[in-house]
Amino acid sequence: DSARNGFSFKGIKDYLECYRSGKLTPSQVAKNIIAMLEDCDKSTPPLRAIVQWDQEQIMLMAEASTTRYRNKCTLSCLDGIPVCLKEEFQVVPYYHRVGTVYLGTEPETEDATVARKLREAGAIIIGVSNMHELGTGTTGCNPNRYHKIPRNPYKPNHFTGGSSSGSAAAVAAGLCPVAIGTDGGGSVRIPSSFCGVVGLKGTFGRISCHGSLPLSYSTVSVGPICTSVADAAIVYNILAEPDPLYPYGLKQPKATLSDMCAPDLKGLKLGVDWTFFKACDAEVLSACEKAVKHLQSLGASVVEVSLPEMEEARVAHVICILSEMRDFLQPDFNKHFHEMNLETRASLALGSQFTALDYIKANRQRTRSMRFLQEIFTSVNCILTPAVPSTAPRIYESDLLTGSSDMSFTVRSMRFMQLGNFTGIPGLVVPIGYSTAGLPISLQVMAKWWDEAVLLRIGLKLEQFRDQTKKPSIYYDILA
Repeated sequence: DSARNGFSFKGIKDYLECYRSGKLTPSQVAKNIIAMLEDCDKSTPPLRAIVQWDQEQIMLMAEASTTRYRNKCTLSCLDGIPVCLKEEFQVVPYYHRVGTVYLGTEPETEDATVARKLREAGAIIIGVSNMHELGTGTTGCNPNRYHKIPRNPYKPNHFTGGSSSGSAAAVAAGLCPVAIGTDGGGSVRIPSSFCGVVGLKGTFGRISCHGSLPLSYSTVSVGPICTSVADAAIVYNILAEPDPLYPYGLKQPKATLSDMCAPDLKGLKLGVDWTFFKACDAEVLSACEKAVKHLQSLGASVVEVSLPEMEEARVAHVICILSEMRDFLQPDFNKHFHEMNLETRASLALGSQFTALDYIKANRQRTRSMRFLQEIFTSVNCILTPAVPSTAPRIYESDLLTGSSDMSFTVRSMRFMQLGNFTGIPGLVVPIGYSTAGLPISLQVMAKWWDEAVLLRIGLKLEQFRDQTKKPSIYYDILA
């Protein structure tokens, strides 16, 4: 932990200190959160980070936690910590709408595995968070009547990024220090980057997807969005383990946090493909290059690598994710076409143009890309890239009514994300600074399969690069 001047986000440690010292109880914190949730629904424009919440549910969990603190029998270091989950997960007793107006017509009676694990750890689930309809975009723009457009806490007239839009907005706005998202094409890492918080996409299969809508079974990973790398490590450590209900993660090695707190980065080799790295806006590039130098100053060495066939991998990822979504959503596409946002219809219509041959070729490319990475990871510990090539885009009046469909932005925003989804390697995004307009900029670190520990180790050091944290223009201090 490093003492900072000026503003710093409240994290797990701050909540625990309040509870352990008796300064606040989880019940008092829950009352504050309920007041803030009411406030951000009424604000102009509304924040729209949390789209479903229930006062009674929040208080029940908080009171149980307060009792445990009183009796000194807490369940974990997430006991009493407010969290939210993306609407893609089943969370009792909320509607599993997944960003649509037609799904989740009845309240859920069973939790997704991650929701159950958070409850077992004593966390206070404050509700479910907004998302891009069916996870089909990277802006977070969802004009549906249940959702509306979540606002970027740094600049409310800018998008949060998607598709885990509300999760990132809730964390950046201080409503909770922990949120859970899913990531099939950058859906945890893009909104985390745009909203200036930390986002971790685990290795494919590392954290159970059971109980989330299986939109794309070969590209989606689950991960935490937090105010700090240390908090991401805590949540990851609690959620990352095999789940008998989720076959893809059964054979995983044990999750460790080995060497995470090493004093420096000596001996680590950071791979950079500079041609690939530099395809981003000038402000983003400048901040990211300086951050790489910072990591070098801590003893890491930068090794030039070549990421082959990135264009082929990009196209193959799109074919895989859209074909799988189109397959799973076939009945919805036929039955609920007119209830979907225009952008969702366009994406699924595009998905229906791919053939079985395209899908087979795309998966051959996946095998090739994974082989290339196996080779690269014999000589480096991680690969560094900017997180997103640009900062969060503006929201226009028309977006509020009809939504937004900008294919060139979608393609560009996913540029540094797709490799991780396509091959299943883990990725971490850490905020490193701001544009002149005051919008957050982040760097991404990717490592070999199951090596989240090295990401977190580098991430902790990367956090120290940013000389100050700017306070978001929408921020609720729950502990004040």
